[in-house]
Amino acid sequence: MKQDNNSKHITRRLILVIMAVIAMTMMGISCHAENSQRQRPPFDPKRFEAELEQYITIHASLTPQEASKFFPVYRQMMKKMRSCFEEMRRYHFVNPADEKGCAEAIRRQDELDIEMKQLQQEYHNRFMYILPASKVLKIIKAEEMFHRQAFKRARQWHQNHPKHVKR
Repeated sequence: MKQDNNSKHITRRLILVIMAVIAMTMMGISCHAENSQRQRPPFDPKRFEAELEQYITIHASLTPQEASKFFPVYRQMMKKMRSCFEEMRRYHFVNPADEKGCAEAIRRQDELDIEMKQLQQEYHNRFMYILPASKVLKIIKAEEMFHRQAFKRARQWHQNHPKHVKR
């Protein structure tokens, strides 16, 4: 009889432990699901680049041969443009205390704008050596449309997740 009570006691404890583990697991899963819905999905630059290239390929009607010649040059341009963007982004956080510092910041931002436009012009000319001008124009329009749609998706996500957790 004593052994019977002891085994019932062990069985009850085991059931309670199992139930506690299940309850904690379920709470963890629901907290993770709730948290992952509030947080912005992480940005994946490789995925973004692949989606952009696919979008451009489709909308500019590039053949596989054209794409294989075009995208290495395009990636080279984007790498150079990114360095300009990064420097410009740093100026967003700079707040000079004096007039001289403010004037220098304005001049440098203007220089970066001009540098980016010159890079675009240089590479657009290179693109026209690789592809017909009609396809280059379609590429420029497709790239612009892709970025517009990406910003729109990001804005919609923020509107649908007003209590998102900032990183």
